[in-house]
Amino acid sequence: MLTTLHLLLPLISLMLRQVVSLSPIRNKNSVQAATEMTAVRTALDEMGADGSFNRKEAAWRNWISNEEGARFPPEKDRYHLYVANACPWAHRTLITRAIKGLQDVISVTIVMPVWQRTKPDDPEDHHCGWTFADPEGKPFANSIGLGGPFPASYPGNEPDPFLGAKNIREVYEKVGDKDGKYTVPILFDKKLKTIVSNESSEIVQMLNSEFNESSSAPELNLAPDELKEAMDEVDAWIYPNINNGVYRCGFAKSQQAYDGAIEDLTAAFDRLEELLSKQRYVAGDLFTLSDIRLFVTLLRFDEVYVVYFKTNTRAVMNSPTLLNYCREIYQMPGVADTVNMAQIKEHYYCSHPDLNKFSIIPKGPGFEKLLKEPHDRDTISQQAKKQKLDG
Repeated sequence: MLTTLHLLLPLISLMLRQVVSLSPIRNKNSVQAATEMTAVRTALDEMGADGSFNRKEAAWRNWISNEEGARFPPEKDRYHLYVANACPWAHRTLITRAIKGLQDVISVTIVMPVWQRTKPDDPEDHHCGWTFADPEGKPFANSIGLGGPFPASYPGNEPDPFLGAKNIREVYEKVGDKDGKYTVPILFDKKLKTIVSNESSEIVQMLNSEFNESSSAPELNLAPDELKEAMDEVDAWIYPNINNGVYRCGFAKSQQAYDGAIEDLTAAFDRLEELLSKQRYVAGDLFTLSDIRLFVTLLRFDEVYVVYFKTNTRAVMNSPTLLNYCREIYQMPGVADTVNMAQIKEHYYCSHPDLNKFSIIPKGPGFEKLLKEPHDRDTISQQAKKQKLDG
């Protein structure tokens, strides 16, 4: 027995060395490297077994508060937003910041629209994501070497001013993130050099309520107590079927998943058209955060989602009520300045080679021009008041 074992030991040792040499996480602590490889992901990786898209919740959920002793008090020029013009979730924070008059209170850096490799020197790391502008950089192709060339910098897109990061992934890594999903928006604390929140629905609530002492529109409340129940009610079906519904259609990897998603989206679209023919805003007579949430998706619908995400059962430009509704919001002070349709289209059509290999950007219907035409949404409020008086 001992002789046999003695003869087998060299063979066992050789086999173990071969296993180690074939490991994709060599030259690193194996547990740490395996965790890193598993954690790093984008929204495209969040798929169910049936081919359906299942968005995961944000990981950073701290809160800016006026309460005494709060870790994150609402100080002027302490906080910074990292955003992308293209991302609807980030766009809602830009609109809220503009409408609440916080441009001089919270600074902003806008990342480049086309995703790039975030670890280009690591052949085993294929993650692609948001990058900062590089004024000295060279034009580049998409992540599989096709399309473009895309510039390394645009006017209005800047390098990271605080951490010197090359991309949003590095921002997360520099603050010790363990979640591995490198999204925007990020509400960043410049004093403590950490992320406060990357959950857009909570960031806009903070912008609405916690900075009124520094706001140029402190009297404006985008989440009034009397409408919170109505807001929760409409958000409960607008988010899964419209906001996330377009992604459920576009990222579906089975016909069954797509068919279910497009059916839900179409029904919700028609429900909105009917609802907004009777009242001025989605939660009632006042403009709220729920309207901002809806607008950022409708803005992208005809130019991007109809083509790219196959949501072609409906279009905003063919829906008179929704088009009129979008016109009013687009024409509110400060909102149009937050819209960059060129970067919206460049991001979607050029960042996912699986969906658009050669990164060809369709010309589109010119939807933004339609938003500059007059609206008459104020008549909806007048009609509603008249009906109440008559009743």
